[in-house]
Amino acid sequence: MKVSVDRELCYGSAECAHRAPAVFEFVDGYGVVRPGHDSAGNAPEILEAAEKCPSQAITVTDAPSSPGRR
Repeated sequence: MKVSVDRELCYGSAECAHRAPAVFEFVDGYGVVRPGHDSAGNAPEILEAAEKCPSQAITVTDAPSSPGRR
């Protein structure tokens, strides 16, 4: 599974960093995926962070993405 945060949607609640601090961090007022953790899998805390994100900025998808796709 691939994890990403859409910075255009994120408004900085920090819910992701609170729920899954091993995968997400809070940088410059926005949630981001920690370097090297974008393929973190489907651990329950990651799925919960995506589900509970108030701005719905977290995406968890099947990896790898096809070339040219986000």
